[in-house]
Amino acid sequence: MTAPVSIRTFVYPDDLAAVYELWATAGPGLHLGRSDSQAEIAKKLARDPDLFLVAELDGRIVGAVMGGFDGRRGLVYHLGVDATYRKNGIGRQLMDALEARLRAKGCLRSYLLVTHDNLDAQRFYEGQGWEAMDLLIYAKDLDEL
Repeated sequence: MTAPVSIRTFVYPDDLAAVYELWATAGPGLHLGRSDSQAEIAKKLARDPDLFLVAELDGRIVGAVMGGFDGRRGLVYHLGVDATYRKNGIGRQLMDALEARLRAKGCLRSYLLVTHDNLDAQRFYEGQGWEAMDLLIYAKDLDEL
């Protein structure tokens, strides 16, 4: 069953507290870090605000996804749906809307990261046509001296 939600573009700063709370309580698969601070979200929105979407039900944010496009590839940063409303198609609606917006920008391929132990997310994304890649992910903090 698909929940009758409205998908819209995130409004900064009005939606920030609700979305941050949603992400913070989404479970162990969604990891928040330094790049999720208010200042960092504001920087991200300066680049592509149209790729940050929320799902609203009866005036309440019940899902959110943040994506990005660097002119070559897309990236899905966070997808979270309130636990009460999961398995109702909200995640699929958010991802469909994000993918449509990425395609409209000319994006040919997009990526996302899922931890090895997050089997629910793996099944969800594979069900949406995403494929696992055998890669190593490297990271480096650039503000560390």
